[in-house]
Amino acid sequence: MPTLLRRLAIWLGALALAVAAALTGPTAAQAAAPAWPLLSNGSTGANVTTAQYLLRHRGYSLTVDGQYGAGTTSVVKSFQSANGLSADGQIGPQTWGKLVVTLSAGANNDAVRGLQTSLNKYGYGLAVDGDWGPATTNAVNNFKSARGLSGGSVDATTWQYLTGGSGGGTGNYRLIIGKSVLPRSEYDDPHHDYPAIDLPTVTGTTTYAITSGTIGHVGGNCGLGIGITGDDGAYYLYCHLNSRSVAAGSRVSAGQVLGYTGATGNVTGPHLHLEVRVNGANRCPQNMLLAIYDGVTPPAPSALPATGCTY
Repeated sequence: MPTLLRRLAIWLGALALAVAAALTGPTAAQAAAPAWPLLSNGSTGANVTTAQYLLRHRGYSLTVDGQYGAGTTSVVKSFQSANGLSADGQIGPQTWGKLVVTLSAGANNDAVRGLQTSLNKYGYGLAVDGDWGPATTNAVNNFKSARGLSGGSVDATTWQYLTGGSGGGTGNYRLIIGKSVLPRSEYDDPHHDYPAIDLPTVTGTTTYAITSGTIGHVGGNCGLGIGITGDDGAYYLYCHLNSRSVAAGSRVSAGQVLGYTGATGNVTGPHLHLEVRVNGANRCPQNMLLAIYDGVTPPAPSALPATGCTY
């Protein structure tokens, strides 16, 4: 009997170690990767620049300007045809999967320029020179460590985190538009007649979840809209989208792609309208967005002012 008890104790101990290793391993620590962004004619910003550099790395000739115009669309169609993809001219998950390349320290090429551009979206301030030196190594290691990713190379999963996230932010809050798309000065502009903010964009600009929560779809004068019932107790309303990429009732994390801006509903032109509501009352989003842009802890939604953010 003592021998059986010892064997049982050893077996239980081994089982406990295995369970502990599973719970603390990379899979448990690593949050789900954000969705690949969808880029198409009219899109702008760092993700477009990154894609253009990757296309150049693949041997295609095009201007790298962060503007997804007719030239980029044509090149994307050629790339898709050459790689057995449907040539729709849009860069979605399947096209990203064929476009990205695995990179390691010491590489020097246009793909590294795309990597550096993506890292700069998160505030790393790298020279976009295509040379993976010590500064790029430090940025990659920092970026991957913060997201529970292992290894020093940049693989498809790392690219998905880089392109699928919004950039600026801290804690459980992220900017609703990529940091490279609009200057800081746009985030302190008052709304025209009630507590809210309108951010000017071109149609097709990616918009991101400001915080984690549950998705609801809205319509009416809001056009194609999305509401997030945030885990922080506030309600965040996005209006006038061109398309939505999340389903009503689904859960999202901060920085997850929600959809793409447009001019649906009661508008005079394309822009993103954001409201923050606490207990049904509108609060001014400006101070929250400025703090997120600056990478500091934003004020609690309930501490945001209810007046003073209109013309």
